[in-house]
Order: sequence, then structure tokens, then C-alpha cells
Amino acid sequence: MITSSTLQLIMIVAAALMVTLGPETGTTSPIDVWIALPIALIAFQSGGQAVSSRVLQYGALTSVVLTSIYCDLFSDQKLFTAPLSENVERNRRAAAPVMVIVGAFFGGLLAHSEWGLAGAVWAAAILKCFVIIAWCLWRAEREGSS
Repeated sequence: MITSSTLQLIMIVAAALMVTLGPETGTTSPIDVWIALPIALIAFQSGGQAVSSRVLQYGALTSVVLTSIYCDLFSDQKLFTAPLSENVERNRRAAAPVMVIVGAFFGGLLAHSEWGLAGAVWAAAILKCFVIIAWCLWRAEREGSS
């Protein structure tokens, strides 16, 4: 997981460097490598994020594709009847779109601030660093423990 997160970080940092150091682009700029490549790098790293959720056996919670989360959430027969403590999967699925919206809101605020898009991408890199640090500090379960 550390290796996967580090590779994702490298892609985010590469995209951030391109956005920061590349030529000024705007809404009337032609689509070129300085626009397409950072988008591709971010998209590829989010694919790695989806694979990580599968490796961790949280397949219903990819954090990338909200359609599958909505499908699983609204097909839950205990969606409105089970208490919070008894339906952890539902709670995760319900929190996922909320957190995506919160993240998009703050990313949009950051992108429209004085730091611009580069600031938003660098913020993503910093958050990914925190994920890597968390993985480094995470203790492995002992065999036979639950």
C-alpha cells in the first residue's frame, strides 16, 4: 500500500509541477500537452486509488465512481431501518458522496483562490503524503487476530 500510494503521489506531483511550471493556460487556450497530461496523470492515479480500495476489500467503496456507490446504497434493504451502529457499509456508502462534494467544494474554492489550480493539485499531493505517512505508521495485524 505504501508503494501504491507513493506511485500515486509521484503522478500527482508530476501533474502539479506541470501546472505550476508550464505555460499559462486559460479557457481559450488550445488543448495541448500542458493541459492533457496533468489530467491523464491525475486520472491514472485515481485508478490506482480504486484498485487500492479493492485490495483493502472495500470493493463497494471505490472513492472514484459514485454511480456504483449510489447503486449499492439504494439497494440496501436496511437503508432507512437499521441503526447507525448496525450498518457500517451503508454508513460508508452514504458518507462517500458527501465527502466527494465537500472535497469538490474546497478544491473549487482553492482553484479560484490566488493559488489557482496549482494550489489545488499541490493540496492533493500534501494529502496523499499524509496517507503515505499513515500507512508507514499503521501496525500490521498479527496472524490469527481479528
